[in-house]
Order: sequence, then structure tokens, then C-alpha cells
Amino acid sequence: MEIVRRERTDAARNRAKILAAAEAIVAAEGVDGLSMAEVAAAAGVGVGTLYRRFGDRSGLAYALIDRREREFQSAFIEGPPPLGPGAEPAARVRAFLYALADRTVEQLDLLLMAETAGPFARFGGAYDAYHGHLAMLITQVRPDADASCLADALLAPLAAPLLAYRIRECGVEVERVKAALGGVLDGLVG
Repeated sequence: MEIVRRERTDAARNRAKILAAAEAIVAAEGVDGLSMAEVAAAAGVGVGTLYRRFGDRSGLAYALIDRREREFQSAFIEGPPPLGPGAEPAARVRAFLYALADRTVEQLDLLLMAETAGPFARFGGAYDAYHGHLAMLITQVRPDADASCLADALLAPLAAPLLAYRIRECGVEVERVKAALGGVLDGLVG
């Protein structure tokens, strides 16, 4: 039997205050303005509470990303087609990649901070969900293909550091990235 641990009421209240303060700071100053001390002061909690709860700035970034991430995962797992079930696998892959591109751009600075916190910070959690979803769909489209490696290849251009570089340094529009992914997908399906 699994024991479900509920968050204490005061801990939940502190978490909400911390996340609201962090969101306000990011909205006003950008991610670069997000310091643990400033967030703690704005939320009215101790810095130690913040570190115990989130670990570091990247942990705080992941917490800020979490709500939007849950919405995105719900959309591709149980939402309407073509992103959700009910469409052909190739159409779902395309919808997923395009939606992930938009989702990454939407929180690009937070994802950039979170994904560059360590050598493997991008992997695990959400990446595993994306990878598993794509590998499943690729297997349905091309049973003979190495679905795992192809999923990595399709996800690579959507890594926050690469996408930020392409958009900000090279002037590439996200629509161009989507079109390129669509071309790769056409080659995979065709």
C-alpha cells in the first residue's frame, strides 16, 4: 500500500508565496534578476527555507516551469487530436514537435537556466516523458526504425540552449525551426 504524504498547510502557503514572488521578479526583471535572497525577501520567508524547498535557482526555475509543463503533458497524453490521442501517429509527432517548440519559446529563459544547471540537467523528468512519447509514436510510424535515437534527434533542436542561440544570436524564427523539423519528419515518414 502506497502512503500519500500531503504537504502541510503552512508549507503549501509558503510555496505559493515563494512562487508568486519569483514569478513577479521574473516578470519585472527577467530570469537574471532571480536571486534566492530577493525571492525569499519578497515572499517573507527565510533564505534557508527557499534552499531547503528548491535546492538552488535551477530548482526554483523548474518549480516555475512546472504548472505549464503539466498542462503541456496533459495535452499530449489526453488532450484533443492531433496533439492528443485520436490522430494518425505521424500527425501527432508533428503536432507534438510544433507544440513543444512553442512551449519552449514561451518559457525560454527559465528553461535555459534549468537545462544548463549541470551536464545532464536537461534529462530526466519532462525529457523522459517527451522521449517516451515520441519513441512510441515513431515505432507506430516506422516499426523498423531505431525509435529511441530518432526521438533524441527530433528533440535535440528544441533544447533551450540551442533554441535560444538560434533565435537570439542567429535571428532564426521559431517557425523556421518548426518547418525544418517538419522536413525531417517528412523524410522519416515518406
